[in-house]
Amino acid sequence: MMRQPKVGAAQSSPTLPSPAQGVRWTTPIVETPGIVVLGSWIWRFVRFLVTLPFRFPVMVAVLTASVASWWWLDWPGVAALWGLAAAVSLMWWRAWPNNYRTWVTLRLLAWWRHLFVYRRHWQPVLVISGLAESYQERRYLPRIRRVSCNVWADYVRVTLVAGTAPADFETRVVELAHGFQAPSCRVVVNGPRDVTLEFPRHDTLAEPLDAFPMTHHVELSALPVGKREDGSPWLLRLHGTHVLVVGVTGAGKGSVLWSAIRAMLPALADGTAQVWAIDPKRMELAYGRDLFAHYADTGESAVTLLELAVEQMQERAERYAGKQRSHIPTTADPFVVVLLDEVAFLTAYHPDRDVRRRAENAIATLTSQGRSVGFSVLAALQDPRKEVMNLRNLFPDKVALRLDEASQVDMVLGEGARDRGANAHLIDSTLPGVAYVRMETSPAPVRVRAAYVSDDDITAMANAYGAGSSSVGEVA
Repeated sequence: MMRQPKVGAAQSSPTLPSPAQGVRWTTPIVETPGIVVLGSWIWRFVRFLVTLPFRFPVMVAVLTASVASWWWLDWPGVAALWGLAAAVSLMWWRAWPNNYRTWVTLRLLAWWRHLFVYRRHWQPVLVISGLAESYQERRYLPRIRRVSCNVWADYVRVTLVAGTAPADFETRVVELAHGFQAPSCRVVVNGPRDVTLEFPRHDTLAEPLDAFPMTHHVELSALPVGKREDGSPWLLRLHGTHVLVVGVTGAGKGSVLWSAIRAMLPALADGTAQVWAIDPKRMELAYGRDLFAHYADTGESAVTLLELAVEQMQERAERYAGKQRSHIPTTADPFVVVLLDEVAFLTAYHPDRDVRRRAENAIATLTSQGRSVGFSVLAALQDPRKEVMNLRNLFPDKVALRLDEASQVDMVLGEGARDRGANAHLIDSTLPGVAYVRMETSPAPVRVRAAYVSDDDITAMANAYGAGSSSVGEVA
C-alpha cells in the first residue's frame, strides 16, 4: 500500500535561489597542461644555455678549456692549464698600471656583489620592506639594471615598476640598509622610474680626523673643515651664505666652528676677513679670543655687537647701491663672519625680553640682507624647535650633527631630509663631528665628519695669528 503524503508536510524538491538572494558566479579553475609546463621549462633552459656565453664569457671559456684539458690530457692537463693561467694572470696583473688594476678589481667586485648580494636577496628584502607585493609576482618587482662599485660604496641602479615612485624607496632607506647589511642607504633619483641606491660597504667616517694643517691660502667659499663620506674633502662655504649648525651637547659643534676658523686664518692675518664672536657660555670661543676682531660674552654686549654688525652692513649696502652687486673681500671692506656659539641664549633663554627682541631683530636683518655685502652668520644651536629658534629658514646651508629625536632632522635640514637618508638622530655618541649637511644648491643630504681642533691647536693658532693683531678688539 502506498502511503499518501500528509497534508502540509514539506516537500523535498530542488529550489532555485530567489532574486533577492542573488547569484554568485565563480571563475572556473583551468589547469595548465603538463606538456605546456614541460615545454616552458625546456625553453627557459635552452635560452639560458644559449645566452650563457654572452653573459659570462670568461667563466664559459675557463670551464670549456678545463673540460677539454681533462678530456684529452686527464687531470695533469687540467693542473698544467690552471698553473699556466695563474702565471699569465700574475704577469699581466703586474704589467698593467695601478689605476687599471684598481678598475679591474672594482669591476670584479661589482660582478660579485651584483650576483651574490643584491640579486640573491633582492626579492626577499623588497617584499619584507614593503616595496614589492609577494614572492610570486616577479613581473611586478623593480629590476636591477646595473651594479657598480668604487673604493667605498656600491651603486645599484634600479628601474621601478609602474605605480612605484622614488619616494617609496626614500622612505625605506633604513630597511634597505639593514637588508643588505650596509651602514646606510641613500636614494639618488635619476628620473621618474629610475633611481640609484647608494650602499657604503664600510663606515669611512669611523676614525676621528686631526686638525688640518694651517695653510697660506684661503678660499672663503670653500673652506676645508673635514671629510665627506666618499673620501673627498668637506668644503664649507661661508662667503655668500649663512650656516646653521645644530647638535646636542657633545655632538661636535665646536669641531665645525673651530675648523672653519682654522681654515680662515690666512684671511684673518691679512685683514681681508674678520670674525666677530659671541660666546654666552664663555667656554668654547674664549680659548682663542685673540683671533677675533670683536668678542662678547654677555647678553647686553652680544646685542650691542649684533646691532653694530647691522649698522656696518647697512652702511656698506648703501655704498654698494647702484655700483656693486657682489662683495669682494678687501682690507677696506673685509668679509665679516658673525659667530654665534649658542644662539638660543639670545633668542629664547635670556631673561630680558628686550634683549631677546633686539637680538632676534638683528639676526633676522643680518641673515636676510647680509650675504650680498660680505656679512655671514655662522650660528650653533642645540634645540632646533621653532619656539627656541624661529629663524631657521633664513640660513640657506644647514649642518645636522647628532640630534635627540627623528622629527628634529626635518626641522634642521628641511622636509623629507630623513626620508633621503639623513638619520642624524641615529648618529652614535662615540662619533662626535659626524653630521649630515644640506646645502642651498642641493636638496640631497651628505654625510660628513668635521676635523677635531684640540686646545693645543687653538693655542697655536692664537699664538701664530692672534697675538699683537691690530684688528683684534672687544665689545665689553
